[in-house]
Amino acid sequence: MSALTTATTLLPLLASEGKDNPVADFSDTPMWLSVVKALFIFVYLLISTLLVIWFERRVIGRMQQRPGPNRNGPFGLLQTLADGMKSMLKEDLKPKNADSFVFTLAPLITATMCFVGFSIMPLAGEVNLFGHKTPLQLTDLPVAILMVLAVAGVGIYGVVLAGWSSGSTYPLMGSLRATAQMVSYEIAMGLSLVTVFLYSSSMSSSQIVSSQRDVWHVIPAFFAFFVYVVTMVGETNRLPFDLAEGEGEIVGGFFTEYSGMRFAMFFLGEYINMFTVSALATTLFLGGYHAPPGIAAINDGMFNSGWWGLLWFTLKLWVFMFFFVWLRGSLPRVRYDQFMRFGWKFLIPATLAWIVAVAFWKGAQNGWMGTKAFHFLGRDYSLAVLAVVGITAVALIIVSWILGDRAERRLADREIEIPAEINPFAGGYPVPPLPGQRLVEPTRDDAPALTKEASRG
Repeated sequence: MSALTTATTLLPLLASEGKDNPVADFSDTPMWLSVVKALFIFVYLLISTLLVIWFERRVIGRMQQRPGPNRNGPFGLLQTLADGMKSMLKEDLKPKNADSFVFTLAPLITATMCFVGFSIMPLAGEVNLFGHKTPLQLTDLPVAILMVLAVAGVGIYGVVLAGWSSGSTYPLMGSLRATAQMVSYEIAMGLSLVTVFLYSSSMSSSQIVSSQRDVWHVIPAFFAFFVYVVTMVGETNRLPFDLAEGEGEIVGGFFTEYSGMRFAMFFLGEYINMFTVSALATTLFLGGYHAPPGIAAINDGMFNSGWWGLLWFTLKLWVFMFFFVWLRGSLPRVRYDQFMRFGWKFLIPATLAWIVAVAFWKGAQNGWMGTKAFHFLGRDYSLAVLAVVGITAVALIIVSWILGDRAERRLADREIEIPAEINPFAGGYPVPPLPGQRLVEPTRDDAPALTKEASRG
């Protein structure tokens, strides 16, 4: 909420000449055409999901020197479809103590919210569709990016309800851990988007893409891009941050009790969520549907308009999907405490420092000194000042984080004192001694525990 409040407060100050926050033009888009576009996005995501599951298994198989799926269809392309049919035909089990309605509602929430978040993504610019000139985008809002964050927050309810409604201890504990992970990294994700709002002076997805026609935001907002990439991996519970599935390698996390189509809905929601966060990264940092700079200059931008935008958007989207797959095949899972410490003690403070640096730079540009704030000897040093201030702030946070972590370890080492002698039956249950400890003779108070242990023997 602090990230959204900061963005809402600063945007009116940075808007040039007090102009409104425009959105894409849907004046020539009848209702039936919006339904067609919604169906197109739905099919686009389903086909992409089928392909990315096959792509992930083939790429990781190549990295691990094994073939991957290669039986069903050419090159194994129909393997994902066969797995989906198997999930539909499997027995759908439900625990005896489960809440039937919520147990079914939870996977539906998880799967549907990801589709809703994709509705504001501009897949291309204006295209001719059935005789109408309309943006290849389902809808747009003045606060469209905030709507994506809000929908992602609603999707967390699916995780909470899944663990609670199972009527089992392990899913409940897994849902609490997964919820804490997703909420914690959503804070850093929201903060990383504030600098994009400052650069584009808008929260509309179409206007953010339009503001990147000359320079993509990944260049001036490089640190925000790094933070967003880390947080989107943590938000989607993917390796090396798939802690919800690890759970000490005992169970499967919040969806332990799920099977059949209910489990398949969680599986679908995970991959659709990967596409949603990748599409958001493409829209905010990589120019959206704009062609790469060299291609955009060919034939007066012929490849930078119309349906060509869908091609560039899809290619950028799949770059992030390959990044997800590469991480899964390369990195081991981190510990939960390391993951949460990294989010709360580094990402959030560092992103706040970056926001202050960008706000300082934008304020100096638009302040009483105007555009000459960072001019010296005829050159503009504004970007250099931003880089120096941002890197210095982040470096100070890293140093303080390392020093604080070392201080905590020294304090923990001082507090842990291992007694030289131990009574194994002192607490009523036999406890083995630690290395270097001596056993003492049990007292008369330990007689009940000794009797119980003898009866077991």
